[in-house]
Amino acid sequence: LTAGIAHEIKNPLNFVKNFSEVSIELLDEMKEELSQGNLPSVIEITEDIKVDLEKINQHGKRADSIVQGMLEHSRSSVGDKVETDINTLVDEFLRLSYHGIMAKDKDFKAKFTTDFDPQLPKLEVVTQDIGRVILNLINNAFYAVTERAKKESNSYIPTVEVSTCLDKLEIKSPEIGKSQTSNQKSIKITIKDNGTGIPDSIKEKIFQPFFTTKPTGKGTGLGLSLAYDIVKAHGGFIDLKSEENVGSSFSIVLPLA
Repeated sequence: LTAGIAHEIKNPLNFVKNFSEVSIELLDEMKEELSQGNLPSVIEITEDIKVDLEKINQHGKRADSIVQGMLEHSRSSVGDKVETDINTLVDEFLRLSYHGIMAKDKDFKAKFTTDFDPQLPKLEVVTQDIGRVILNLINNAFYAVTERAKKESNSYIPTVEVSTCLDKLEIKSPEIGKSQTSNQKSIKITIKDNGTGIPDSIKEKIFQPFFTTKPTGKGTGLGLSLAYDIVKAHGGFIDLKSEENVGSSFSIVLPLA
């Protein structure tokens, strides 16, 4: 739990650190341009600094919201469900994951695409909890494509696709050796990657507590077992489709009231 919290807070703090360092470099450039009387370059640099400061402010607020969420959780053992725009929530945590990994790994070159249903109704969820589940699955997807990229030729393009839709289909869930079906109208959040995939031999184990395929020290996120429990507490489930060396698709299915 401590590692997961530290990981979530470190992402926006990395941004604050990186953009502040860039701003310091830009100010040095500005001094040089001012000494040469190059006003157009100075104006251009001030615009770049303004953009960086806006990003510092944005990610500072993100770190503040994480801490605020922790304080709210500490006041009550059960988080309150609030009406939430799922598209906004998914987009926020997708970009948090992507930029967080970029801030830590300068060689990170994966790309992502989005396909959000604009007609999606709002849904009552514990925002912090569902956000952590989304962040965990997206982090896992980026990890899978990065690992595959290490073994593939330059023609391989590591890609993560994130989508939302209203779901009316029957979906089965591989919950620890069981299956679960739902025909109820629901919202489906899908995180699909073209990464390493999951071998058939461990598909039934990945939702078990403490099970991980990552090396020691790499599995610092929420964990699929806890992610599944959070979604289950919302009346939903997580559906998995995966093929080794082809990719994986995790779908969070949340029923509408």
